[in-house]
Amino acid sequence: MNKEEELLKSHISRHNLKVTKERSAVLRAFLASARHITAEELYRKMKDENSSVGLATIYRTLNLFCESGLAEQRQFGDGQARYELVYNVSHHDHLICQECKRIIEFQNEEIEVLQEKVAKKNHFKIFSHKLELYGLCSDCSKVQAETK
Repeated sequence: MNKEEELLKSHISRHNLKVTKERSAVLRAFLASARHITAEELYRKMKDENSSVGLATIYRTLNLFCESGLAEQRQFGDGQARYELVYNVSHHDHLICQECKRIIEFQNEEIEVLQEKVAKKNHFKIFSHKLELYGLCSDCSKVQAETK
């Protein structure tokens, strides 16, 4: 059993729930996705792999992942709830392409230091933050430049 499975099992046990084969299957598929995935995308992926897990079960299981600290639900301005693995993953921020909806993760220590300076200057204690930058990725920028 990997760390993610142990975390989920512990959370489920604390809430007097059961570790089911469906929840385990959703966890395996979620961990294999390695990206910001919607419940519908995960459902289609699992269905393509001949899984009989229903969409409602996937939504409930993704919510369990969020409650347990394994995942986080994110909104990137396209009206879709996306789920991202956050357990045992280093902090990162996001660039979101407004055209193709591509999500690029990045880390920048200078930004982190600047945030701390701004907080200190304003006598503010940061618990967490989410930085999302919206614009055009290089591919969409090229297409846009070619059509002008």
